[in-house]
Parts: sequence; C-alpha cells; structure tokens
Amino acid sequence: MLQLTALLLLSLSLNLHTCRAVPSELPGLSTEPPGQLSLTDPLQDEEPGLAAGGRDSCGQCEPELCPETRGCRAGLVRDSCGCCKECGNLEGQACDPGNRSVFYGLCGTGLRCQADPRPAEGDGGEGGGEDEEEEVCVCQQQDPVCGSDGTTYMNLCQFREAAFSRPELKTKGKGPCKTVPVIKVPPQSQVNGTGSSLVFLCEVFAFPMALVEWRKEGRDIILPGDDPHISVQSRGGPLKFELSSWLQIEGAEPEDSGTYRCIARNNLGSVSASAVLGVLGAEELSSYLANSVSEMKQLMDATDYDQDFY
Repeated sequence: MLQLTALLLLSLSLNLHTCRAVPSELPGLSTEPPGQLSLTDPLQDEEPGLAAGGRDSCGQCEPELCPETRGCRAGLVRDSCGCCKECGNLEGQACDPGNRSVFYGLCGTGLRCQADPRPAEGDGGEGGGEDEEEEVCVCQQQDPVCGSDGTTYMNLCQFREAAFSRPELKTKGKGPCKTVPVIKVPPQSQVNGTGSSLVFLCEVFAFPMALVEWRKEGRDIILPGDDPHISVQSRGGPLKFELSSWLQIEGAEPEDSGTYRCIARNNLGSVSASAVLGVLGAEELSSYLANSVSEMKQLMDATDYDQDFY
C-alpha cells in the first residue's frame, strides 16, 4: 500500500513539471512581450503594399465620383485602382510594365512599355551600367505617316499627338510626304588662320532621298574635284530620311577664302545654303580677334546692368 501511494505522488509531480516546462505550446498562450508584433501577426502574410494603400485601400468603385480628365493627348487608361480613367503616358515617358498603374502610369493608345531604345548618355557600348534599363513608352507602329498638312510624322503616335489639337488633320497615306529637300542644319560661316583644318556641315531632309553636293563660288566644279586638301563625306542620318554631308579643308590657305554652297536636290526640286570662309595670316588673324573682342566689350558696356530685377 505504501508503495502504491508513492507511485501516485511521483506521477502527479511529473505531470505538473511538464505543464510548467511547455506553457507556450498550449492553445491561446504566447511568450511575446506586450506591445511587440507576434511572428504570426496576420499583416505579415499580406502582399507588400496592400496594407499601406494598395488595391485593398481603393474601396468600392464608384465611376460617378471619378474626376474629369482633359487634354489627354495619348488617350485614357485605368488608374491604379482600375476604376477611374486617367491620361495615358506619351511616347518617351517612363511607364509601368504590365496592365496595372503602380508608380509611373500606363502608356496611352498605340504605345507599349519597353526598354528605352535610345542609347544612354555616356554609354560606351561595352560593359553596360549597373542600373537597370529605364522602361519608356514606345510607339507600336514605327512607320512614318504623311499628314494632310504636308508634314512627315515619324510614327503614328506622333501623328495622333498633333491631331489631338488639330482635329482637321488627316493622314494622306503611309510613308513620308514627298517633298523638295529641306536644309535642317545649314553650313556656318567661319574665320580661321592659315594651316588650320576647317569643316562645314550640311544636314538635309527629303523624300525621295536627296543628293548633296558642294561648290565654291567662282569655280565651276563640284568639290572636291582634284584638290587633294579638300574632301567631302556624306552619310544617312541623324534621323530617318536625312542626309548629313561634310566639306573638310586641311591646311587651309588664304586662297581657300570665299563662299561655299551646299546644294541638295531630288526629282522634286533643289535647295541650297551658303557660308563664308575667311582664312587669315597670323597678323591678320590677331587683328581680327582683337577687333572682335573690342566689339563684344562695347556691346556689353552698352547694356544697362544697373536696373533692379525682382
């Protein structure tokens, strides 16, 4: 009998010790200090951003309460809640990929969000940068369009932007407008010293493509002719349907002074632009520069800097 009583007391003692050792395993109990977030806090299981104002914070959609949108040149898109309409982003603007507006917004009509096709500034083409490529809105249809105003729009999205403020503007068809050449960048007059290297630039837009030639007034030949110290180079660009042409003079001499003309022509007509070159000896160049500095100083002195600006 004494042995049975001892066994019962030992069993009861073991049960009480076990309960004290693992109280946190009992349902409804926690050992977290007051005020601290439990590891099983339900907010921890939510998608990041929703608890801080994402879709769950949008509330019920009531279209009649949406703000009025005006001046959307790229059309309308859904906002971050997918309820109201807002202005779509234009070509070249940063954008959010996918079909949900998160930070930058969605691309407008006829545009898609993709890596910026333009080369980054300072990009040497090797190794790349550590930063991710920025995604921008790019027009899905890159073919040029001829407008009823005679202007060539490089893609349909640029045409839509122009037509937004001019509803009467229509398309005359796909492809650029046929036009007489237009000199976008004419050659610039310049003065330099004997023995210097000089370059004239002429940029031309035309469709059909233009042929560019250089001439010097007083000489009935197309440059460079047989002159070894004069060269002419041309290439397409910088934009579509443009042509860039350079006239270069190495080791210029005073007899190279004169008027040089850039002439662009296609089967619709021709156009030209001219520039004057002055090649001076050392003394003449020094005198010319001194006179230029004096004229600039007189111009600055004639300007009234004593006025008060607010």
